[in-house]
Amino acid sequence: MDEEYDAIVLGTGLKECIISGMLSVSGKKVLHIDRNNYYGGESASLTPLEQLYEKFHGPNGKPQPEMGRGRDWNVDLIPKFLMANGSMVKLLIHTGVTRYLEFKSIEASYVCKGGKIYKVPADEMEALATSLMGMFEKRRFKKFLCWVQQFDENKQDTWQGLDPHNNTMQQVYEKFGLDENTADFTGHALALFRDDEHKNQPFLQAVEKIRLYSDSLARYGKSPYLYPLYGLGELPQGFARLSAIYGGTYMLDKAVDEIVIENGKAVGVKCGEEIVKGKQIYCDPSYAKDKVKKTGQVVRAICLLNHPIPNTNDAQSCQIIIPQKQVGRHYDIYISCCSNTNMVTPKGWFLAMVSTTVETANPEAEVLPGLQLLGPITEKFISVSDVFEPTDLGSDSQIFISTSYDATTHFETTCKDVLNLFQRGTTQEFDFTKITHLSLQDNE
Repeated sequence: MDEEYDAIVLGTGLKECIISGMLSVSGKKVLHIDRNNYYGGESASLTPLEQLYEKFHGPNGKPQPEMGRGRDWNVDLIPKFLMANGSMVKLLIHTGVTRYLEFKSIEASYVCKGGKIYKVPADEMEALATSLMGMFEKRRFKKFLCWVQQFDENKQDTWQGLDPHNNTMQQVYEKFGLDENTADFTGHALALFRDDEHKNQPFLQAVEKIRLYSDSLARYGKSPYLYPLYGLGELPQGFARLSAIYGGTYMLDKAVDEIVIENGKAVGVKCGEEIVKGKQIYCDPSYAKDKVKKTGQVVRAICLLNHPIPNTNDAQSCQIIIPQKQVGRHYDIYISCCSNTNMVTPKGWFLAMVSTTVETANPEAEVLPGLQLLGPITEKFISVSDVFEPTDLGSDSQIFISTSYDATTHFETTCKDVLNLFQRGTTQEFDFTKITHLSLQDNE
């Protein structure tokens, strides 16, 4: 391999695939390598079902016969939903990969309070109908939502005496007289913050995040979330096709022995006897273990159910968030559920995932409040993964490393990391105004 690439991407996880797509589309010559013989790395989608059993139970693990055809299962190891109006969907549309994928909206979004499941009220009508709070609190919450919708950072007359640069989110909650429970689900189920630190920061970001939720909800009506048919495993494959159109090269099952460094700067990668030259390296933490630090762990429980989650109106797909305060924790617990309508299971079967950030020496017990909401569980697979972050941001070494996946069931944090990688690698922020068409329908 004598040619030199503008970028070599190691690993076909979601983040690596998106960054590879963004680089290809911006005219870079990209080589994409994965040491595994399947796409997706940590965020792979396993099919047939036998693969999941082998991964967790060894070669003798076998699914039960009543679980149907193994090929009808597509089990995402790290399922994440896309916010319909979020930056991730915009990025996918920008790269053009959406023509290889079909999305379906997730049926409902719930929040857990006092052990019970409630639908997340996201607009004024729902705010008045919800049983999540009492009558007077509903009116106050409705006023708060109206204020959020009309708030404009550049028009002081919409601020109602609240200054986006000096007032914190906690002060906003107090001004509208919202009680702790309401503040809790607003921060965690609408704005999707993972802990309570946002309360002490200027409120602008929180308001933008609540607005993103309600704008996304307005697009498809049932919930703000979308999910690809057949699961997230479709994404890396879509990107592989896309990359080929732009002259990029994909190689699976190719062992990468080391990143070659000269004078402190990456110049390529060594695969067996050959060295492939590249000006920049983008990779997940497993390809550059000396340049990352462990910052925590995530525990995930993949559960196979033969019924919908109780108390969700038999939703065929949904997300449930358990805010940390409800269960005396520092981090929220997330639950996602999909089924045959998303083409990830045979008819009558459901795939639920419960995940959270590890806080104790007994991670399995930490997901219990989530598991208890699922009803009878036919089979569960529990994993604990380390979370790594780069210690080298790449400006000198030209090695750009992504962060491991967090516990959330939505893509907003993943997208933030991809944009950060792009900015570090190209030294400029990604320009969303370049994206001309913004609907999933007109992507031809």
